[in-house]
Amino acid sequence: MAVTAAQLRESILAVADWVRDEGVPKPARAEIAAAVRASARTLAQAAPGYSVEVRVPPFVAVQCISGPRHTRGTPPNVVETDPRTWLLLATGLLTFDDAVASGTLTASGSRASEVAHWLPIVPL
Repeated sequence: MAVTAAQLRESILAVADWVRDEGVPKPARAEIAAAVRASARTLAQAAPGYSVEVRVPPFVAVQCISGPRHTRGTPPNVVETDPRTWLLLATGLLTFDDAVASGTLTASGSRASEVAHWLPIVPL
């Protein structure tokens, strides 16, 4: 399912205040889900491939980055984080390295850190 730039921007703007400031009221679950899915799918469109799996439970998991295809079991290269941290990364308000250092993002496998080259997806 392709995501247009307009769809991505609209979904991010719907949650932008909360992404910038966790103290503001949390958006509706559907709005958070839309922003997470649109941004992760945009990453997969921009960096097509199957060598790294990006997981943002409970909303989405995408495969991206060209290289060896993973087909069974646990992928060798996984990036996983919570929805708000993902949105901070996707909008450039948090760096990949800072998220790993803080423990809010796990990156396993020799190619997982390549996701950082594709961030931010849509700067706020």
